[in-house]
Amino acid sequence: MTPQIETALNALYRIDEKAEIVNGGIVRMSPTGRKPGRVSKKILIALCDYERATRRGEAFGDNVGFAVTLPGRTAFSPDAAFHTGPIDWSDAEAGDFIEGAPTFAVEVRSKFDYGKQAEDAMAAKRADYFAAGTLVVWDVDVLRGKVIRVYRADAPDTPTEYRVGDLADAEPALPGWRVPVGDIFD
Repeated sequence: MTPQIETALNALYRIDEKAEIVNGGIVRMSPTGRKPGRVSKKILIALCDYERATRRGEAFGDNVGFAVTLPGRTAFSPDAAFHTGPIDWSDAEAGDFIEGAPTFAVEVRSKFDYGKQAEDAMAAKRADYFAAGTLVVWDVDVLRGKVIRVYRADAPDTPTEYRVGDLADAEPALPGWRVPVGDIFD
C-alpha cells in the first residue's frame, strides 16, 4: 500500500461515522432508518449462518471497511458483506480495515438513495466493486420496490431481480446460499 493510501485510511479511522474514500476525499454516509437497518441485519444473520455452515469465508456487518487500490477509490463500507480472501488476524492487523474487496457486497437503499444522482452514484460504486474483485453486489430496495437486484461481475449491467416469493442468491460468490426474499423484507 502506498504512503498516500495509508494516510487516507488513517484519516478514515478517525471518522466517527460511516464513510468511504472516493476520488481522494472522505465521503460521509448518513445513518439509515429502521427498515433499511433491519433488512441489513437480516441479511447479515443469513450470511453468518452461511459462514458457520461452510467455513469458507467471513460475514461482516455494516461499517466494516475494505481497503482497495483503485484510481478513484480507496475504501468500501458496505451494509453487509462476505469475504473469502485472506485476513491477517495478527495482533497488529486485527483492528485494520480488511485488505481487498469483499467477495459479496450488499448495499441497502436508505431514504435518499433514489433519483438520477443516487442511481449514477450506485452504478459507479458497483463498477468500483467489480473492478476491485467483488463477484456479486446486491442492491436492496426495501422502501419502494421491495426488490433485490443482483448484479454479477460477469454481467454487470443486467441484474437479476428477486421479489417476495423468490429465493435470492449470490451465485457464484456464495455457492448454494439462498435467502427467501419475504424473510428479508418482513
